[in-house]
Amino acid sequence: MLYPYMTLNDGTEICHSQLIEEDGQHKVIVHFERPNDSGDFDSARCELPSYTWLLKKGYSDKDIDFFTRLLESNAHLLYKYAASGGIKIA
Repeated sequence: MLYPYMTLNDGTEICHSQLIEEDGQHKVIVHFERPNDSGDFDSARCELPSYTWLLKKGYSDKDIDFFTRLLESNAHLLYKYAASGGIKIA
């Protein structure tokens, strides 16, 4: 399941997984997606805490660098929300 996290000015939606335990380590998968002019979607996916990019389709290297910096400054929140089932807003 993916939980919404934020939307950027360019229309990129950022979602995250629940907390995943694998080999004794907690991981979170963060997904980035925005519609493009061809009617498809640009998509990127990163695994925390290793910051391994699993998918990079349609985003530039500059975009991926920006996303990496965003993840580095938000990882603690992404882990918190992943552990609690997403951001609680009402």
